[in-house]
Amino acid sequence: TGRLDNCFTLQKFSQPPFIRARWENLITMLISCWGLGGEGWIFAGEWGDMRFGFFAVLLGIFVAAVFLFVRIWCILPTRGLKIAATALGLCCFGCLFFLRRYMDVAPMPFAIAIYEIGTSWLIFVLYALLTIIAMWLLKLVGILPHDILRNSAVGSAVLFGTVAILLTAGYIHYKHKFRQEIELRSPKVEAPVKLVMLSDMHLGFHIRRSELAHWVDMINAESPDLVLIAGDIVDISARPLEEGGYAEEFRRIEAPVFACVGNHEFISGRENAIRFCREAGIRLLMDEKADTLGLTIIGRNDASQRNRAPLKAMTTDASGFTILLDHQPNHLDEAVDAGIDFQFSGHTHHGQVWPLSLVTDLLFEDAYGPLQKGGTFCYVTSGLGIWGGKFRIGTRSEYVVATIRPEEK
Repeated sequence: TGRLDNCFTLQKFSQPPFIRARWENLITMLISCWGLGGEGWIFAGEWGDMRFGFFAVLLGIFVAAVFLFVRIWCILPTRGLKIAATALGLCCFGCLFFLRRYMDVAPMPFAIAIYEIGTSWLIFVLYALLTIIAMWLLKLVGILPHDILRNSAVGSAVLFGTVAILLTAGYIHYKHKFRQEIELRSPKVEAPVKLVMLSDMHLGFHIRRSELAHWVDMINAESPDLVLIAGDIVDISARPLEEGGYAEEFRRIEAPVFACVGNHEFISGRENAIRFCREAGIRLLMDEKADTLGLTIIGRNDASQRNRAPLKAMTTDASGFTILLDHQPNHLDEAVDAGIDFQFSGHTHHGQVWPLSLVTDLLFEDAYGPLQKGGTFCYVTSGLGIWGGKFRIGTRSEYVVATIRPEEK
C-alpha cells in the first residue's frame, strides 16, 4: 500500500480492543434501536427480532416521555396549560405510531407533517429532559429559586425558552453545510483525481427535492472527476423520492456517481432502493468493484447483511489506488488486512446531537473524522443529511472534497 499523506494534524487514539468491545456490547444493546425506522434497525439480525427492538425503543421513549410529562405538569403555572401540554405531547407521541404504520399510504403532505412532528419531538424530549435536570441542579446549589420547578411561570419560560433557543440554533446549524477538504498522496495514481464524497443523505419525507437540488448545485460547483456516496441515500421509504422525481436531480450531477448501500436502503426496501438508484444514474456497488481513472472503487454490502462477501475476495486483483465505500465504520482492521488505501464511511452522524455524539464515540473506533490505521487512511463523515428532526447540536453536516495526487518524488 502506498504511503498516504493527508492535510490533517489531528491525532486520534484508539481505545484498547477489550475496553471498546465491552462498551459496544453494553451500549449497542441499549441504543441499537435508535430512531424508529432509523439507525437502530441495523442490528435486527444480530440482536433478535426487529419487532422486539422496535417496541423496546418505544418503551424507552415512553418512559422518558412520561417522566417529562410529569415534570412539565408540575412546572406549568395553570391547570389549563398543564392539560394542553399533555394533550400536545400525546399527539406528538402518537405521530410516531402513525408514521411507522401508515407512511406509505397516507396523503403525502400529511405523511411529511407527521414525520417532521414525530421525529422533531424526540429531540425536544431529549433537550427538555436535559434542561430540567440542569435546572434541578442549579436549584440544589441555590442559583435558581427553590420553587422554580413547581407551578412557576418563570420556570416554564426558562424551560421552554432554553429548548426553543437550542432547537432554533440546531436547525440553523444544520442548514449550513461544511466543506471538508482532504488531500492524499500515493504512487498508485499518475494524475490528480478530485472526488466529492458524501454519505447519509436520508432523502425522503423531510429532505425534499428542493434541498437535494441545492446539494447537486454544490457538488457541481466543485467540478469533481467522481462523486462517491457511502450509503443511506434513501431514508425510511422510497415513496417520496419516486413521487417527487428526485432521480431527475441526481441526473444533473456532472460526474459519474458510485455508491454503496447503507442500512436504510434495506429499511426502505432493497428493490425500491436499487430501482431508484438505477433511475437516478447512480452505479450501486453491492459487494462489487469498479475501475476508473486509475482507481479501484469497492462498494460493500451493508454490515447488517450477514451474507456480504469477504473484503479480501474483492481486492485480490486490485492494482490501482483502492477506495472502499463501507457504510458502517465497523471492523476497520479488515480494510487494513485487505490492503485498502482509503476507506470512506458514514452511518454514525456523529450522534447528530450532543450528548449522543459521546455515545457514538464509545461505540465506534472512529465515530467521526480521520484515522490513519496501518497503511489505510479512514475517514468517517458525519453525513450531509440527517435522520429525523433537522437539528445539529454539537455536530455538523458536511461533504468531503478529496484530492488524490501522485506521490512527490
